[in-house]
Amino acid sequence: MRMQQTIERKLAEAFAPGELEVLNESHQHSVPPGSETHFKVVLVSAAFEGKRSVARHQQVYKVLAEELARGVHALALHTYTPAEWAQRAAHAPDSPACMGGGKHDH
Repeated sequence: MRMQQTIERKLAEAFAPGELEVLNESHQHSVPPGSETHFKVVLVSAAFEGKRSVARHQQVYKVLAEELARGVHALALHTYTPAEWAQRAAHAPDSPACMGGGKHDH
């Protein structure tokens, strides 16, 4: 099973999301073609009610601990409650452009 599918399955099982989008953004980074190392996750779940962003992210990291240990390098997490998602008009921010792992540092 591909990493993206594994992430989708695990998050769906753990959070019963109203919205789940997992995008492989590896091609936007300095990695070999076909890599599955960088993902954007949009996750809307009632499980996030009353929790701050850090606690939500910790929940996701716990569910995906094995994948993070096996080569997932970065997760751009966008976690919302159903009400927050409705306020955002069902739109998550775009990921920033990759700076090339230090290529642009002076």
